[in-house]
Amino acid sequence: MPGESETVITEIENQWIPLSDGSRLAARIWLPADAERSPVPAILEYIPYRKRDHKAIRDSEIHGFFARHGYAGVRVDLRGSGDSDGILRDEYLQQEFDDGVEVLRWLAEQPWCSGKVGLFGLSWGGFNGLQIASLRPPQLGAVITVCSSDDRYTDDVHYMGGCLLTDNLSWASTMLGFNSCPPDPEVVGDRWRRMWLERLEGCELWMKNWLEHPHRDAYWTHGSVCEAYDSIEVPVMAVSGWADGYSNAVMRLLENLRTPRKGLVGPWGHKYPHMGGPGPGIDFLGECVRWWDRWLKEIDNGVDREPMLRAWMHDSAPPLTADRPGRWVVEPEWPREDLEERIFVFGNRVLLDEKDAASVRARSLSVQSPLSCGLFAGKWCSYAEATDLPWDQREDDGGARTFDTEPLPRDVEILGAPLVELEVSADKPVAMVAVRLSDVAPDDRATRATFGILNLTHRNGHEYPEALEPGKRYRVTVRLNDVAQRFPAGNRMRLSLSSSYWPLAWATPESARVTIHIRHCRLILPVRPRRPEDRKIRPFGPARTAPSVPHSLIAPAKREWNVNHNLATNEVRLEVVNNDALIRLDPIDLSIGRYVRETYSFVSNLYDTVRGETEHIRSFVRGDWKVRTITRTVLTSTKTEFLIRATLDAYEGDVRVFSKSWDESVSRRIV
Repeated sequence: MPGESETVITEIENQWIPLSDGSRLAARIWLPADAERSPVPAILEYIPYRKRDHKAIRDSEIHGFFARHGYAGVRVDLRGSGDSDGILRDEYLQQEFDDGVEVLRWLAEQPWCSGKVGLFGLSWGGFNGLQIASLRPPQLGAVITVCSSDDRYTDDVHYMGGCLLTDNLSWASTMLGFNSCPPDPEVVGDRWRRMWLERLEGCELWMKNWLEHPHRDAYWTHGSVCEAYDSIEVPVMAVSGWADGYSNAVMRLLENLRTPRKGLVGPWGHKYPHMGGPGPGIDFLGECVRWWDRWLKEIDNGVDREPMLRAWMHDSAPPLTADRPGRWVVEPEWPREDLEERIFVFGNRVLLDEKDAASVRARSLSVQSPLSCGLFAGKWCSYAEATDLPWDQREDDGGARTFDTEPLPRDVEILGAPLVELEVSADKPVAMVAVRLSDVAPDDRATRATFGILNLTHRNGHEYPEALEPGKRYRVTVRLNDVAQRFPAGNRMRLSLSSSYWPLAWATPESARVTIHIRHCRLILPVRPRRPEDRKIRPFGPARTAPSVPHSLIAPAKREWNVNHNLATNEVRLEVVNNDALIRLDPIDLSIGRYVRETYSFVSNLYDTVRGETEHIRSFVRGDWKVRTITRTVLTSTKTEFLIRATLDAYEGDVRVFSKSWDESVSRRIV
């Protein structure tokens, strides 16, 4: 962009923001050098992920970029995180929103601020951007929300289709690790140890709270902006990636908000789009500046006249392709009324065009999947590493019922959410169904395009589930995740149905046999015709950022995804290693490390042996100051209970200064 190289910025490494109750939040601020003379809008990112260390490199690249383009980039640690005062007790509490409103007010009153503020963030910051916007603070002018959700129950890391996600365990363990970390003595001074011990004492098992709310109740509707879309009155750009767990919210926000809005969905995982993976990175920060320019500076740059949605249409590709091939498509509005519904009916292990429905014989097929069906599903939410993407679906199809089309005579492109209508019965009061749609190449390799899961007790809604009557038939609809996918001529489409999807989803209380009564089953695809406007899309430039914080690599990152079946003991284990690089932040001479290991296992297909175990180690070293925390969490279950055992140990040097353990149980409520 013009003038970028000439822009001079200043940085405030730590700024205290006072709150009305006497607490202070820690902020890092990047400013155009002349902002005191020529005030600028502020861009706030408000998250618990530690501005001083863990996100220092990323923050400098993003918020330094905003400052170089005429904005104040502001990164604030939530209450109880990083160097801020207090204790962080859960996600999206009212206290968090109230603090955020106070931060907006403080920013607008600064001499370097024009009085206008934008909210920006990924994941947690994307959530609270929408949540705070719904409170209508007068200082807020626009929002960019990335990889977030409008519905905390149906589309978040905790539950999907009424099924418990094992990412619930993974995420709870991540936050237990974050919450156990100390503030930096160079920022908070001698009180760092007292603050740290208060945080350690305040650490609790957030997962227990989440397990105690297995249905869509007031706990989840709080902070779910889908409860009142019209409460958001500022322009919103909603962004995600098809490999992320949060892409569905983009489409719903476009459909339900009434403010100026834009949607962007690429091939990416749970990262900002300029970071890429899988697929190409783009000049996302440049796109953000265009959005801010239009709504915070009132520059008529045409953003509001561009198509409402831009999405990456996947081409057919082998599983785990690092650079997902495809092309950008646009829609002037969403939902698009002229999408064609193409309907397939179920035959005997085949999918038939609806016109052939009369040839389907009334028969039933049943499935009682092994717990191993799902070991190659990848993560519910990909963190943009090839290791956590779904592998060749033939690995899981052996434990499922599959239905294939004939080789397609011509390309089929879909955009939106496929629906699968089923008539099913089960032999247990609690059962689930997992549905996958795959692209099957002529060599038979199967790449998952999208999937959905449903706890069949939630067939009539998530608020008041009802146990199944064994043997009784039920009509249910499984909505698969939104997707943009081209199925090329000569390939087949495959629909796979299983009664288990471990460990992406926690197992049902006992193994259930699900019978599919195929005469009344349909697959409904949202088929998108090729449009001439796709050839006129304004291209994205290459990814750009501001310079990083100078840092040194001590040890590289390590990512592993290992599946092991011990035939001697009949134990099956999936082990995930996700270690960040060990680095030193050179300007503050601080070395930081994060070691993560997750293990999911079962023995002999016995449902009461399913087990998830996580270990997080976080370390901070500066000279003689050496701090380390170790957290371990184990989740198991019986037919009637979830069992949680966890430990937290904190070390200063080699001395353990704090230890805490938990042994908790939570009743299963048809989960």
